[in-house]
Amino acid sequence: MQTQPITNTNGLLININDNGRKAIFIICIAFCISPFASPAIALLLGLVIAQFTGHPYLHLNHKATHLLLQVSVVGLGFGMNVHSAMQAGKESILFTIASISGTLIFGYFMGRWLNIEKKTSFLISSGTAICGGSAIAAISPVIKAEEKQISVALGCVFVLNSVALFIFPLIGHHLNMSQTQFGLWCAIAIHDTSSVIGAASKYGPHALEVATTVKLARALWIIPVTFMATYLFKNQSKKVSIPYFIGLFILAMIANTYIPAISIVSPYLTGIAKAGLTLTLFLIGAGLSRKVLASVGFKPLLQGVVLWIVISTAALYAVMHLA
Repeated sequence: MQTQPITNTNGLLININDNGRKAIFIICIAFCISPFASPAIALLLGLVIAQFTGHPYLHLNHKATHLLLQVSVVGLGFGMNVHSAMQAGKESILFTIASISGTLIFGYFMGRWLNIEKKTSFLISSGTAICGGSAIAAISPVIKAEEKQISVALGCVFVLNSVALFIFPLIGHHLNMSQTQFGLWCAIAIHDTSSVIGAASKYGPHALEVATTVKLARALWIIPVTFMATYLFKNQSKKVSIPYFIGLFILAMIANTYIPAISIVSPYLTGIAKAGLTLTLFLIGAGLSRKVLASVGFKPLLQGVVLWIVISTAALYAVMHLA
C-alpha cells in the first residue's frame, strides 16, 4: 500500500516550527550568496523550500526581490562597456519591436479564444512581451487589476521562467549558438530579467552582456505599453511607473568605460551583483508556493505556455538565420 506525504494545514510537506523554518531559510540564503551556488540551483532550492518548509518571510518577498533585482542589475553595469552595449542595442531594435508587438497581438486574440478574463490575459501577454514580473507590477495598477488577476499572471510567468532557466542553456549548446545569438535569444524569449541574466551567465560573459543590455532596453517598453493600457482600459487617473534603475545601470556602464579607477573595482562589484541575482532567483522560487501554483488555472497557463513557445521559436529562428 502506497503512503502519501504528510502535509500540514498550509499544504507543506514538512511540519516544522517557525524557528526551524527561519534557520533553514537563512542557511539557504548563505549558500546562495556563496561561490558554490548557480542561478539554476538557487531557483530549484527556492522551489524546494516553498513546497517543503515554506517561506518564513513571505510577506516581505515581493519587495525584497524587486529591490534586490534592481540593485543587482545596476551592479552588473559596472562590468559592461558602453560601445559593446550600444552595438547590441542597435542589432536588437527590430527584433524588439517585432517580438513585443507580435506577442501582444497574438496574446489578445488567444485570450479571447480561450475566454480568459481580459485583464488577466493582458497582464500575461505584457509579462511575456516585455519583462515578466516588472511589467505586470507596472501595468496592474493602471488597469486596476485585482489581486487574484495579478497572482495568476505572476504565477504563470514565474513558472515558465523557472523552466526557461534550465532548458535554454541546454538548447543553446545543442544548437551550437554563439554567445551573441544566445544572449539575444534569452533577452527576447525569457520573461523576467533575473532569469534572463541567470541563463545567460551560465552560457558565457559576452552572452551575459548582450542579454542584459537588450533586456533592459526592452524593459523601457513598459512605458508606452502602460500608456496604451490606460487607453484600452479607460483609466486616465493612474501614474505610469518608470523603471529608473535602468538609468543607474547606464551610468554604471559609462563609469566603467570611461573612469579608470572604477574599472579596478568593477570585478568585485559585478561579483556581488551576480550573487545578488542568484539570491533573487532563490527568493522567487521560495515564493512559488502550492497556493500560488494552484491559483494559476489551466486556461491562463495554457495562454502563457503557447505565447512563450511561439515567441521562443520565432525568436530562435530569427536569431539563428537573420541576426
